[in-house]
Amino acid sequence: MLTDKSALPLAGVRVLDLSRVLAGPWCAMVLGDLGAEVIKVEHPERGDDTRDWGMRVGSTETAYFNSVNRNKRSVCLDLKTPEGREIARELIRKSDVVIQNFKFGDIERLGLGYDDLKQEQPALIFCSITGYDRTGPEAARPGYDLVIQGESGLMALNGEPTQPPLKFGVAAVDMMTGMYAAQGVLAALYEREKTGKGRHIGMALFDCGLMITAYYGLEALLRGNDPPRFGNAHPSIMPYGVYEAADGPLVVAVGNNGQFVRFCTDVIDRPDLAADERFKTNLTRTAHRDELMPEIKRELARRKRKDLLDAMSRVGIPCGEVAGLHEALTSQRAVDGGLVKDMPHPEVGSVPVLASPYRFDGERLPVRSAPPCLGEGTADVLQDLLGLSKEKLAGLKERGVV
Repeated sequence: MLTDKSALPLAGVRVLDLSRVLAGPWCAMVLGDLGAEVIKVEHPERGDDTRDWGMRVGSTETAYFNSVNRNKRSVCLDLKTPEGREIARELIRKSDVVIQNFKFGDIERLGLGYDDLKQEQPALIFCSITGYDRTGPEAARPGYDLVIQGESGLMALNGEPTQPPLKFGVAAVDMMTGMYAAQGVLAALYEREKTGKGRHIGMALFDCGLMITAYYGLEALLRGNDPPRFGNAHPSIMPYGVYEAADGPLVVAVGNNGQFVRFCTDVIDRPDLAADERFKTNLTRTAHRDELMPEIKRELARRKRKDLLDAMSRVGIPCGEVAGLHEALTSQRAVDGGLVKDMPHPEVGSVPVLASPYRFDGERLPVRSAPPCLGEGTADVLQDLLGLSKEKLAGLKERGVV
């Protein structure tokens, strides 16, 4: 059973999470979801920046912090103190992976950079996340998701054509960087099984932001200029987007020519559109978008959403409602899939936590622990892992080190 820690894919791997905000913590959370033991190091007073962002949960957490820190322990350490740095060094000696997103050069100034560690720990996997290429002229420039969305062209492809460029609704660059970083760590862990050697993985927000442009980016290169923005429509498939029925919005995703014929004949009762040479293939439909779109909008607006969804489902055309966020999270689909868990919390009783999306052999990987209160694991981890006595811990706490 996957509730047994030893049955999880990364059981036995220890990760020291020295990162904060989103990209680094997301990487660490992914590894924790897969079974790694994750120790999150935070400042004793303020903790991670995101403990002060968004809706408050208890006295030390927020919805933002909780979204990216499940399956972790929190250990308080002031890394600006010599004692704090030495304890961090001891934790690194006990770890397989270190993740950090300090400003460029700061981790080295603390004596905890990869070059400081690899001689003693050649098997250590060290992941550094920065805003820009660590080897380039902008290495020292801080990176922020919103700025990168602008600089990488993501805003230029998002939104309606009649409106200014638009950011994503979530910090997409940070999240994708975290996922790419986790993939890099997994590859390094696999390689280490064969070579016994670690790696220094470098991830840059700008690099990952540029990768998100995907087919839009390649089209821009082929065109020699920016492709037009299509809002909720698709640049390459037609009809494919959000449309208004008589009583509300719905998603229509006609993915091929056969589906288009069925859509015209069995859903909107317009076989003439399917027979029109301008609309017979996807390439010609997108070339004649301006002629086809008004016809489709008119037909959909005449019909009720449920009738349209039922008709499309009967003939195998992908479709769906446009749900509100709370509606989606509390839907029967989400409940049946175990995608939201209520986890015990020492101050507020219980907190909702998003579950991991991974399933192994049909079972969803468990949420083993809720996002931690600030410093909840300090005593346990430092005593159990490093053998610090209660008296030693009390002295460190009195001096503000932990």
